[in-house]
Amino acid sequence: MGSADKIVRITIAAVIAFLFYKELIGGTLGIVLLILALIFVITSFISFCPLYTLFGINSCPRKETDITEKK
Repeated sequence: MGSADKIVRITIAAVIAFLFYKELIGGTLGIVLLILALIFVITSFISFCPLYTLFGINSCPRKETDITEKK
């Protein structure tokens, strides 16, 4: 997971938490969004998203470390 992806996830989680705290969202929708926000924060801190693996997505920039292709 790339840095930009982590920042976006944490920002979205913070916005959801703020909206819930200010009671702009509530009820079942609020609880579902808070759970989603918690998942965003956890996946940001561990730098791994299981859905990315399932769909073959990689938001981390690739590093050119293969020296066998240099000729």
